[in-house]
This record gives sequence, C-alpha cells and structure tokens, in this order.
Amino acid sequence: MKSIAELLAISAALHHHLCPRQVLGVQMGRLAAEVLALELPQSDKRLLTIVETDGCFCDGVSAATNCWVGRRTLRVEDYGKVAATFIDTHSLAAIRVAPHPQARSLAARYAPEARNNWEAMLLGYQRMPFDEMFTWERVTLTTPVEAILSKPGHRVNCDRCGEEILNEREVLAGESTLCQACAHGAYYLRAPSGAEPDAQAGRPHVATAGRIPCEE
Repeated sequence: MKSIAELLAISAALHHHLCPRQVLGVQMGRLAAEVLALELPQSDKRLLTIVETDGCFCDGVSAATNCWVGRRTLRVEDYGKVAATFIDTHSLAAIRVAPHPQARSLAARYAPEARNNWEAMLLGYQRMPFDEMFTWERVTLTTPVEAILSKPGHRVNCDRCGEEILNEREVLAGESTLCQACAHGAYYLRAPSGAEPDAQAGRPHVATAGRIPCEE
C-alpha cells in the first residue's frame, strides 16, 4: 500500500488543502486494507465502500481505496456520520468503521506541537494507532451485494414518465414498471408549465454565505 503521506497528497490535491476529515478517510481505508487483507488502493473493483456522509471525508476514503462514485465502487448513504462500510465483493466479508468517541481528545497527545484543536486533529490522526482512532465491527449488508451492483447493461423505461432506469432500480407496481420518483415521490417538484424558475424556492436558510467551510 502507498504510504500515508502519498495517500494524503492524493486527497489534498482534490481540495487544494488537507483537513482532519480527509485524514480520517485515508486512515479508515488503510484499516480496511489491513482487516480485509486487500491490496489498496485497488486496481480492480473488488472492494465496494459505502460512506455515511459526503464531503472531504469521502475523498480521503477514495484516495486510500480507489473506490469512486464514477466507478460504481463508492456509495453514499447520507446518515450524517463520518463512518464507512468496506465490503470485499469476492468473499462478502464486510466491516463498518467509525471514529472512536474519544478520538478528538486523544489526538492532541500525538501532536504536542499543535497550535489549536484543528491542527491537533490534523496531525494526531496521522500518528494515532487505529485502536485509539476507530471502532470497527464485522457486518452483513441488508441488501445483497448482487442487488447493489446489479446486472451490467440492464435498463428499462418508466411506464409513467418514460425516463430510462439503470441498474435494476425500477419498481414493479402491479403490471407497471415505475422509476423510484414516480413510485415513491421525488426529491423535487415539477414547476407549472411555463413558469419561470424561482431562485429562492427550496433554498435552505444558511447563517453565512459564500464558500462552504471544511471542518472537523
């Protein structure tokens, strides 16, 4: 496996900086390689990773594992948790990894030169042993890997909206084949015909405007 410095450089290149959550992502990937006995970053698609939040943490995981959304080896189940499940699709062995509850406070012990808490985590996470940084357990997926990956080239059209559906994500409703949006409701609302888009509609309230901060 590449060194932690090399993996962090790959992750940082995507953000033009390095932050503690990227370090957590890289270190989770390194732990997964150790526990599952896999050569990571992978050169194939053997490892499937499910992350439980988005953001820079995911890029740390991707740098360490070579699992990416575009390669269909990285999935996001947005629970708002800096956690991930790593699945060996050959053996079906799977582990879920999350930060140790005391990881933030323990990090300072490994970075006595840090000038603040943020820097203590940035440096400490690179030096801490895995057993102080993470908790992990073996898990079984509630959806089989075969169903997550689906069959190559499978596609159908929704009987209601007519849009194409990939990867066996259709829903059978009686004799109709529907997309998830038509079957269960979509995350968006269609504007009335001829209406101009409302720039404010659906916009969440934010305390500050501008660049989304990268935080731990």
